[in-house]
Amino acid sequence: MAQPADLTRLTAHDLATAVAAGEVSAVEVAQAHLDRISAVDEAVHAFLHVDTDGALAAARAVDAARAAGERLGPLAGVPLGLKDVLTMQGVPTTCGSRILEGWRPAYDATVTRRLKESGVVILGKTNMDEFAMGSSTEHSAYGPTHNPWDLERIPGGSGGGSAAAVAAFEAPLAIGTDTGGSIRQPAAVTGTVGVKPTYGGVSRYGLVALASSLDQAGPCARTVLDAALLHEVIGGHDPHDSTSIDAPVPPVVEAARRADVRGLRVGVVRELSGAGYQVGVQQRFDEAVALLEELGAEVVEVSCPHFTYALAAYYLILPSECSSNLARFDGIRYGLRAGDDGVRSVEEVMSTTRAAGFGDEAIRRIILGTYALSAGYYDAYYGSAQKVRTLITGDFRAAFEQADVLVSPTAPTTAFRLGEKLADPLAMYLNDVATIPANLAGIPGLSLPVGLAPEDGLPVGLQVMAPVLADDRLYRVGAALETALLDRWGRPLLEEAPSL
Repeated sequence: MAQPADLTRLTAHDLATAVAAGEVSAVEVAQAHLDRISAVDEAVHAFLHVDTDGALAAARAVDAARAAGERLGPLAGVPLGLKDVLTMQGVPTTCGSRILEGWRPAYDATVTRRLKESGVVILGKTNMDEFAMGSSTEHSAYGPTHNPWDLERIPGGSGGGSAAAVAAFEAPLAIGTDTGGSIRQPAAVTGTVGVKPTYGGVSRYGLVALASSLDQAGPCARTVLDAALLHEVIGGHDPHDSTSIDAPVPPVVEAARRADVRGLRVGVVRELSGAGYQVGVQQRFDEAVALLEELGAEVVEVSCPHFTYALAAYYLILPSECSSNLARFDGIRYGLRAGDDGVRSVEEVMSTTRAAGFGDEAIRRIILGTYALSAGYYDAYYGSAQKVRTLITGDFRAAFEQADVLVSPTAPTTAFRLGEKLADPLAMYLNDVATIPANLAGIPGLSLPVGLAPEDGLPVGLQVMAPVLADDRLYRVGAALETALLDRWGRPLLEEAPSL
């Protein structure tokens, strides 16, 4: 039997197997991870709220079901961190913002409900940039999360809390959301695996919206197989979500176990590498592509010329939708309320509440989006950006006629230092240059670690992209590359991280 001290280092698959076989109890597994959080999270700050009682109760229910001879789900008894943008009944949901301080939802998001029904043990809510606006988790109203590889560096964003929790062995699994790279970019800079499913492949019901046409929940894990197992649990059609695709979940677990790229055409996107990319990032990416070729893949170069305009289009579409979605937070119905210290109008209460509740980045994007949607500017800005979005989708369509999957570095650099880019929003936005196109087109993308950059010893991620509803191709390529890299390294990349 594995000892509790070892449980935090096991994969989600191995933990679930051990729980199902009765080799260890779900309560022991949950307690080991709660103890790990107590030991290291003061330094990492991956969690905003730890639901100790709820987690242990869920673990006891799994143990009782196993004792009764019930069939357990593939991840029953496995702990997980839930990004604080997804509702969980009775548990604080803040979206990293003061404006939702103290709000305890009366319902579960569909993702949350499916996790509970499958026996996954939710440890608590993870830190994030306010309303998912950011690439560093420095825009959280509750303080930044720190990268377990170097506590003076960012863990990516907006889902840095989820990625850091997985990298710090506080949880083997986490849920993130990806609007322009917020699962994949944190995975790249923390040495973990992150997946943005096809838009509509995972329900958005109960996911507090930033940009409704871009947001997508997905898995964070330490292995490709673990990510696939989690994807299968949370994926599938949901009648509560009008954007949910009425189609079966792609065979992601089968693909992860197949781990074979022989005969697959891999397209290297010309516009997503080279100038502007850190030398060590480009080096590790090139090595990984060469390895895919050694494994039997056919590597070709493809061009997606309109990707050059993706960042500009995204930062018009996202603020516009953000401006619309965040208008509901007014201090009248729920969350923070300010301005009741005197007799004031409703308009004054709303204004005072929003000034007190929203941070600088949220205000910046709300103002930009409101301007882009205003009379006289809608067609020039928002309308033009949507036309560029159509051109980018066309680029993907043409590229997938030449290749089965596309690859690029996930992020242009490794993790930068906390505070380094806070004063320069444009420099911060450039971190998403390689991930944004997939969100604009609604296609799936996966990031997995491919080594450490030689100049700073920090993780580098490779991104795999596939056509709509071909999510299984991501796992097939990711698992094959992961297996080959593990054979070369001799142990998981995260074992190289400094111990906390």
